[in-house]
Amino acid sequence: MKSALPQKTEELNDFQHTNTQFEEVPRASLVPQTSNMEAIEEERTVDDCGVVVAPPNGGMNELLDVGQEDNMQGQMEEFLGPQAQYNEEEEERKYYRRKRLGVIKNVVASSFGAMIVYGVYMGLLQMQLILHYDMTYREVKYSNLGLEDIDRKMLMGINVTPIIGFLYTPVLIRFLGTKWMMFLASGIYALFVSTNYWERYYTLVPSAVAIGVAIVPLWASLGNYITRMAQQYYEYANYREEHVQEQKKLPKGACHNYIIVFQSLFYVIFNLSFVFAELPMRLVLHHHLHENKHILANVKICGAAISGVIPGFNTTVLTNLPRSMLLIQVESVLMGFAFLSMIIFLVLCGPAYRPTEEIDLRSIGWGNIFQLPFKHLRDYRLRLLCPFFIYSGFEVIFAVSGFSLSYGVCILGLKSLWLLIVVYGLSSSVFSLLSLCLLRLPRWLALIGGAVVHGVLLVVLMVLSVKPSSPDQLGPLLVITALWGLGSALNKTGISTVVGMLYAEEKERLDFVYTIYHWWQAIAIFIVYLWSRMPMRAKLSILLATLLLACYCYWVMERRVARKVQHRIPRIPRPRHKVKGYCYLEEDNSDESDESDDEGDQAEDDDQVVEEMGEEGGQDPGAEAAESPRARRRGVEGQQHRWEDAE
Repeated sequence: MKSALPQKTEELNDFQHTNTQFEEVPRASLVPQTSNMEAIEEERTVDDCGVVVAPPNGGMNELLDVGQEDNMQGQMEEFLGPQAQYNEEEEERKYYRRKRLGVIKNVVASSFGAMIVYGVYMGLLQMQLILHYDMTYREVKYSNLGLEDIDRKMLMGINVTPIIGFLYTPVLIRFLGTKWMMFLASGIYALFVSTNYWERYYTLVPSAVAIGVAIVPLWASLGNYITRMAQQYYEYANYREEHVQEQKKLPKGACHNYIIVFQSLFYVIFNLSFVFAELPMRLVLHHHLHENKHILANVKICGAAISGVIPGFNTTVLTNLPRSMLLIQVESVLMGFAFLSMIIFLVLCGPAYRPTEEIDLRSIGWGNIFQLPFKHLRDYRLRLLCPFFIYSGFEVIFAVSGFSLSYGVCILGLKSLWLLIVVYGLSSSVFSLLSLCLLRLPRWLALIGGAVVHGVLLVVLMVLSVKPSSPDQLGPLLVITALWGLGSALNKTGISTVVGMLYAEEKERLDFVYTIYHWWQAIAIFIVYLWSRMPMRAKLSILLATLLLACYCYWVMERRVARKVQHRIPRIPRPRHKVKGYCYLEEDNSDESDESDDEGDQAEDDDQVVEEMGEEGGQDPGAEAAESPRARRRGVEGQQHRWEDAE
C-alpha cells in the first residue's frame, strides 16, 4: 500500500505537467481548418439554441454547467406550461359569441338571398308579361312566334308543376342538403332570367317548368334553414347545459323565442322583394305606357262587379317600343343580381346541420324519406293547419294579381301599378315586426289578428264597385293595400312561427313539415291560376270561406294542444350505416339513440348488419353469423362477467 501511493502521486504530477504544456500551445495550432459551410452551420446551431456557447474545443467544462441546464429547463417549462394570461372560460365565451354572430349572419344572408331571387324573378316576369301583352310588340318583334300562347304555357308551367313537388322535395333536400338546395334553386331562377335573352318556346317554357319544380324545395329549405338557425343559436347561447354538450333533444319550448325573432327578421327582409321587383317597371317601362284614356277606353266597371281580370282592357299599352339594347341592359343587370344571390347562398350561408347529422338524415333509407311526408299528415296538428296553408297561398297571389289588377289598374291605370305593389311590400315588411309581440303574447294572436284584418277587407271589397279611371280613389286603395299587407305579414310570420314552435325539438322532421306547408301553398296558387276567369265576388267568397274554415280549424288545434291530446307522429327509423372494413367494438355504442328500443328492433338491426356484411364480403352466411356484432357483443359481455367473478 505504501509503495502504491507514491506511484499514484507521481502519475498525477506528470498529468498536470502535460496539461500545463497543452494549455501553453497556441489554440490555432490545435483547431483544424474547417470550411466556411461548417462554420456557418455551427453559428446557426448556436443561434437556434438561444444560449451563449463557447467554441467547440474551448471551455468544455462550461457546457456541462449544471446551473445553465437547470435554467434552460426552467425556460422550456415556462414556455410549454399554462400561460398566466390565458383564461379558458373567457376564450370559450368568445368562441361561442362568434358562433352566435355566425348564426345571425346566416339568417340575414339567407333572407337577402331569397329577397334578391324573388325580386329579380317577379320584376322580370312582370316586365315580360306587359311587353308580350302589347299587340304592337308581338307583331313587330315576333310576328309569327305566338308570344301570347307561349306566356300561357309558361304560366301553366310555373303554377302547375309544383303540384308534384310533394313527391321529390324531401328526397332532394336530404340528398343535396339544405344549403345546397337553396343554392341550386337560386341557380334555376338565374336560368329563367338568362332565357329571356333569346325568347323562344324551347327556352321560356322549359325554364318556367324548372322554376315550378324548384318552388316547393326552395321554400321548404328556407323554412327549415331559419328554424335550424334558431336551434343552433340556442345551443351556442346555452353551451354549458348538459343536454347541449351531449347533443340530446332540446327541452320543450327552449328555442321558441329565437324562432319568433328569426322568422320575423326573415319576412322583414324578404317582403322588400316586392319593392325591388317594381324597379324595372318604374325605371324602364313607365315612360313607354299609354295614358288611362287609351288603356281603359273600353272598360265599363271595376271592382266586385267584373268577371275575369279586366274586361275590355286595351291590347296596346305601349306608346313606343323600348329599344332592344335597353332591354338587354336591364336583363343583364337582373342576371347580375341573380348571380349575386347564388354567391350569397354559397359563401355567406353556413350549413344547417353538422356533417354527422346530415349523414344520419340520409341513412334512414330513401324509401322512408319518400314515405315520411305522407305519414306526417297523420298528425292532427298539421291536418288542422292545412286550411291556413291554403289561405296563405290564396291571399298573396290575390294581392299581387287579383286586387292590384281588377281594382288598382282598372281604377287608377297601369302607371299606378308599381305604387300599389310598393305600398304592399313596404307594409308587409314593416308590419312583420309585429310578430315580435309573440315573445310576450300567445302565439294565436298573430294568425287570428291577420285573419280579422283580411276578413274585414274581403267584406269591403265585395261591395266595392267603382267606375274606371277614378284618380280620387287613390287614397282608399292605398289604405286597403297597406292593411292587406298588415294581414299578410301577420299571416306569413304567424304560420311559419307556429309550425316552427310545434316541431322545434324535432330537427329531423323539419324538412317534412315545411314541405307539407309549402306544398299546400302551391296547391292554392294553382287554384288561383284556374279561377282567373271567374266573377270577382265568387273569388272573394272562396277566400272568405277558406279564411273562416282556417280560423275554426286552428281554434280546434289549439284547444286539443291545450288539453294535451296525444298527437300521432311517425317513427323515424334509426340510421343504418353500411359496415365496411373493421368494426371496432366499444362498451358504449355512439350510434345508438338515447331511448332504448325493444329487443326485437335490436335483433332486426343486428341481422341487417349481418346481411350487409355477408353481401359485401361474399363469404358464407354461417361463417359470418359466428363473427356477427351480436355474437361478438355477447362474447365481450361474457368476458366482462368472468372478470367480475374473478375479482
